[in-house]
Amino acid sequence: MPIQHSLWHVGATPQPLREGSLPSEALLEDMIVAAPDILSREWMIIGRQEDTGLGGRIDLLALAPDGTLILIELKRGKTPREVVAQAIDYASWAEQLEAQDITRIYARFANGGSLDAAFTARFGQPLDPETLNQSHQIVIVASALDAASERIVGYLNRRDIPINVLCFQVFESESGHLLSRAWLLDPVETQAAAATSSAKAIKEPWNGEYYASFGHSKTRDWEEARRYGFICAGGGSWYSGTLGLLQTDDLIWVKAPGYGFVGVGRVRGGPVPATDFTLKDEHGVERPAMDVLTKASYHREFINDPERIESFVAVDWTETRPLAEAVNEAGMFGNQNTVCAPKTPKWRHTVERLKELFPNWNKAG
Repeated sequence: MPIQHSLWHVGATPQPLREGSLPSEALLEDMIVAAPDILSREWMIIGRQEDTGLGGRIDLLALAPDGTLILIELKRGKTPREVVAQAIDYASWAEQLEAQDITRIYARFANGGSLDAAFTARFGQPLDPETLNQSHQIVIVASALDAASERIVGYLNRRDIPINVLCFQVFESESGHLLSRAWLLDPVETQAAAATSSAKAIKEPWNGEYYASFGHSKTRDWEEARRYGFICAGGGSWYSGTLGLLQTDDLIWVKAPGYGFVGVGRVRGGPVPATDFTLKDEHGVERPAMDVLTKASYHREFINDPERIESFVAVDWTETRPLAEAVNEAGMFGNQNTVCAPKTPKWRHTVERLKELFPNWNKAG
């Protein structure tokens, strides 16, 4: 279904804003580089007009916090079906990029800047060359999308090829032109598809058990998560959005990045924002989680921001370990996404080993 926006002046007699247009799509590209939030608060632009060697240039390249490469292609006068085909062609080029290639792309974009330093400054964690470009997403930016292109994009996503479309419209107002945008698909769905399997690894059917990443830090505390029964994430929709993949009774294996696997349990329900999540304190009294949890911030600074607020998922732990006893063996699966459903042999092998090391993994609650 084509995406169409309308904007209205608020008042006793609402007046619609007239639809306008940008002087050029090059201006939209400039705007995205200047304000990447137009696409996502959690992406970092790393390249622009990069020569693919396939007879064309990719408009923009970005990185997600887990090292996923984002290919961004503006329509630029092409028909929507043509731009979908071109974006997929560019993806075949991007799939072959190694860490050193991406480092050079960023240096050209940032006038010699260091990708490692910029990534750490942007995301607060070092760039892991092992995870860089293990998966990628395709994003098409267009003012309109025809029905055939929408069917193609839907078909590709159903086959775990993460592609999405951002549709934009321009409106005229007394203060100047306004830009609105909307995603064809929920960006979390595309993120989850990209995290499902490595572009450079063998794929296999998902075993039905979820991987979860719990970032123990000054922001959240694993010992409190063990004690009270939860996992959580926040600071942006990229981090908290994948919690929505979980449903009641799903089995999750939890890894604390930098430590190893620390717990396994069954989910008790979907994600709940910090303002609504409750826990039983040491006296068994049900209280707001933010009153009970004291060892970390849990993004209290974003308590009134619906996109960045910390979200919680209640878990019945079947077995947990302190960080000092975390399991971290060579070859085990890891990912920076908060939740994912991996489709790689590495995940199957990891789970098989973890079931040996966590013998109570499936005990009754």
